[in-house]
Amino acid sequence: MASKEDARPQAQPPEERCPVEEVALVVPETDDPSLPVMTFRAWFLGLASCIILIFLNTFFTYRTQPLTISAILMQIAALPLGQFMASVLPNKEVRLPGNWSFNLNPGPFNIKEHVIITIFANCGVSIGGGDAYSIGAITVMKAYYKQSLSFLCALIIVLTTQILGYGWAGMLRRYLVEPVEMWWPSNLAQVSLFRALHEKDSRSKGLTRMQFFLVFLVASFAYYTLPGYLFPILTFFSWVCWVWPHSITAQQIGSGYHGLGVGAFTLDWAGISAYHGSPLVTPWFSILNTAAGFIMFIYIIMPLCYWKFNTFDARKFPIFSNQLFTSTGQKYDTTKILTPDYDLNIAAYESYGKLYLSPLFAISIGSGFARFTATIVHVLLFHGSDIWKQSKSAMNSMNLDIHAKLMKNYKQVPQWWFLILLAGSIILSLVMSFVWKEEVQLPWWGMIFAFGLAWLVTLPIGVIQATTNQQPGYDIIAQFMIGYVLPGKPIANLLFKIYGRISTIHALSFLSDLKLGHYMKIPPRCMYTAQLVGTVVAGIMNLAVAWWMLESIENICDVEALHPDSPWTCPKYRVTFDASVIWGLIGPGRLFGHGGLYRNLVWLFLIGAFLPVPVWVLSKIFPEKKWIPLINIPVISYGFAGMPPATPTNIASWLITGTIFNYFVFRYRKGWWQKYNYVLSAALDAGTAFMGVLLFFALQNENRNLSWWGTELDHCPLASCPTEPGISVKGCPVF
Repeated sequence: MASKEDARPQAQPPEERCPVEEVALVVPETDDPSLPVMTFRAWFLGLASCIILIFLNTFFTYRTQPLTISAILMQIAALPLGQFMASVLPNKEVRLPGNWSFNLNPGPFNIKEHVIITIFANCGVSIGGGDAYSIGAITVMKAYYKQSLSFLCALIIVLTTQILGYGWAGMLRRYLVEPVEMWWPSNLAQVSLFRALHEKDSRSKGLTRMQFFLVFLVASFAYYTLPGYLFPILTFFSWVCWVWPHSITAQQIGSGYHGLGVGAFTLDWAGISAYHGSPLVTPWFSILNTAAGFIMFIYIIMPLCYWKFNTFDARKFPIFSNQLFTSTGQKYDTTKILTPDYDLNIAAYESYGKLYLSPLFAISIGSGFARFTATIVHVLLFHGSDIWKQSKSAMNSMNLDIHAKLMKNYKQVPQWWFLILLAGSIILSLVMSFVWKEEVQLPWWGMIFAFGLAWLVTLPIGVIQATTNQQPGYDIIAQFMIGYVLPGKPIANLLFKIYGRISTIHALSFLSDLKLGHYMKIPPRCMYTAQLVGTVVAGIMNLAVAWWMLESIENICDVEALHPDSPWTCPKYRVTFDASVIWGLIGPGRLFGHGGLYRNLVWLFLIGAFLPVPVWVLSKIFPEKKWIPLINIPVISYGFAGMPPATPTNIASWLITGTIFNYFVFRYRKGWWQKYNYVLSAALDAGTAFMGVLLFFALQNENRNLSWWGTELDHCPLASCPTEPGISVKGCPVF
């Protein structure tokens, strides 16, 4: 068995070390193959973690104040529970039919069992947490479009989406898991936490990692009572609005919640990590690229478009909003253009008027166009030759780092295991498109189109995420394309997005977990079993909870029909519904086609494809300039991604925090960074999540909310006002 000393990174000779410095500093370079993995304890705690997280995340996502509970909660809770089971369960063989048997207690609770439990828990988060995409589409179909959808059809939608992603992951693991360069930075925080929980290190040079984790866990837990309940203004500290309380322009510039956030900041870890994840686990060059795009878009392009050129009639609307508007600056009432069958009433649409977007929302959509083509071209230019070599043959063992060499000692998962899952999901999805064609609206050829899109983009986006910790999205592109092909079909638009885009999100989540198993030396067949079982259990539980809520809570998601104090307003799914209106019901042809107000944004497809080329050419002309290949156009465009609903203050605070830790601390206090950086990230996540759950159940769920100056998020009431002369909006002055 490997000793604690052996687990230190410097145990291996230099020629076998991982060339990625962050990985070499954090990930253990030894393995103990004798440790049991798929034990009774791992199965019991893993499935329990998956079910608890899927229930809580599905439950919370329908509420006015949605909350995503991270797997880190179960990762921490699993240690004392596993140790307790190891101390009380008998050392007894249990025999099952068919010559199967297992030991209830095969020894001390170990780190590999802990990793498998976390893999189960991650299924509960990736499927039920975040935006819960599959359930979002089903919720829109049932709650907004009032469809009589069958449970079996809904179950097929949920399971095939997840298992399709697992099939993509299996096909691409050779390219996105095994290579040294694909290091998946976000996994290092979990590796650090596992080591902090299981390894004993000396106190001679300060706190141990476990002690450090506990100190900052408690501090983060206690502190979150301020931004989470007592003093929410800490989430968006917009002091500019206090200095100029009567100036619309000053509040548009300084508002952290409804404006450009100049001078605003957040002292809330949840606000910092809300949209791009923890900045402590993102590499410095990725932060620098994101910062370049953010500064260019927010501080140069947006002010010019709004105040200088009045692009897209920008001054008729708020500078920052995800609402839909009429030509007079009022909110767009989509019910006025719908037929009883939820198709577009063309006559009503022409009578009511065109749909308008806020300027930042419109340019954000345009940046998505550029990001899509830039991602594909960037990966082809910078990684195409490597991908081609690996597609011709398996990786040369001479080029494997120590982690890949250690994993070769385990029995591998045959490729056909994944291909069977992939083929089964595709066939079942196509059958569904025939049997329930009226409900899903997406014909069989639309399904195949979605599968082809997912197959095309999962690899290039995976390369970006595995090296930069950023995931360039293409939700807009998926909906844009099917909106042109099938205009006036909002449900088809939703389903195409699920199969063409969301299966990619699930694939990347599975690949990230496979890399975590790679770093922690989990046998590949154990990983396959845990991920597959966790996916199926989480998918069934996800739909069961959502279905129960949709059937049992009267008027769920219907804000007009609900009691004013009802928490079941479904803000996340309202955004999903709005997207189905923009891209499916009205369609991109009317917005971006000939005569459309936003037609010039389509040129960004071409611009995005061109921008990586000069960077690649310069990297070939000046190979000694190692910084040139680090200019990453997809990540630069990612500096504008997610806005709205992400605010400039969220992103700016994320950039500043990441710069402090991954540039200054990494450069000048590397020993501290190696020992504590990822542990600190995990502690801040865990403390904030624990207190968020406690506040929700103890106070906010009972409507025991405070009301005073410090509980108002953003004291900038004029930031949402238009500045075009003659436009009258309630609560705003008319110029």
